[in-house]
Amino acid sequence: MAAARDLDTSGRTALSLRNLRHPASPHAEGVSFDLHYGEILGIAGLVGSGRTELLRSIFAADLPLSGTIERDGQPRHYRNPKQAIRDGIGFVTEDRKEEGLILGMAIAANVTLASLRKVSRLGLLDKREETRLTRALGGEIKLKYGDTADAVSTLSGGNQQKVVLAKWLANNPKILLLDEPTRGVDVGAKAEIYALLRGLSEKGLALLIVSSELPELITLSDRILVMSKHRIAGEVARADFSEERILNFAYKDERNHGHH
Repeated sequence: MAAARDLDTSGRTALSLRNLRHPASPHAEGVSFDLHYGEILGIAGLVGSGRTELLRSIFAADLPLSGTIERDGQPRHYRNPKQAIRDGIGFVTEDRKEEGLILGMAIAANVTLASLRKVSRLGLLDKREETRLTRALGGEIKLKYGDTADAVSTLSGGNQQKVVLAKWLANNPKILLLDEPTRGVDVGAKAEIYALLRGLSEKGLALLIVSSELPELITLSDRILVMSKHRIAGEVARADFSEERILNFAYKDERNHGHH
């Protein structure tokens, strides 16, 4: 990747997990891996393998039972998502309606939900600044909309998802956790979101992407970790990507289950 990077940190470790154990995990050893700046790390696995739970435990949406998180080589103990956000982590959840967006509210208001400090003056919302930030980010992510004051519910699924991304990008995160980033999005918007995510990694952001669509992970990722029953069952390097290889790891534990 020879792209010019904003954060000159390419290849440095952004996030390091050691034995991180989600409350739902039956395994004391939890999950361990490193995520690097400028990297898109994909997480594959069957339903119930613990992929979403992993993201939630990093973001402190669910507090891990044990294990450690290091951020830029320093230990972190996030007690809530707010602390993770302050530390440069964003989490694009799978459920846009539930967690990502307030559909009846204006596009601009949604974009600035996670970064209200930036568009406030002395605690009051600065409408002009809100509109400016929304237009700037909207341009960056090729958002198709009529007016920044339109309700988000007037947008297509793909454009709603771009607003979710914009909401997090307004915060200047260094690490983005994404759960099913193109769920319910049409093919054209999918390609645009892929280009957008790749652009972010080229700027030096570290991206961790959970998806149940293997073609999506194969298209986007620099490497893929495969989870099974809340553990990392295997890692696949880009040169070795194939659905068969990923599925072999995904089913490994299932097959061995009878032989313990």
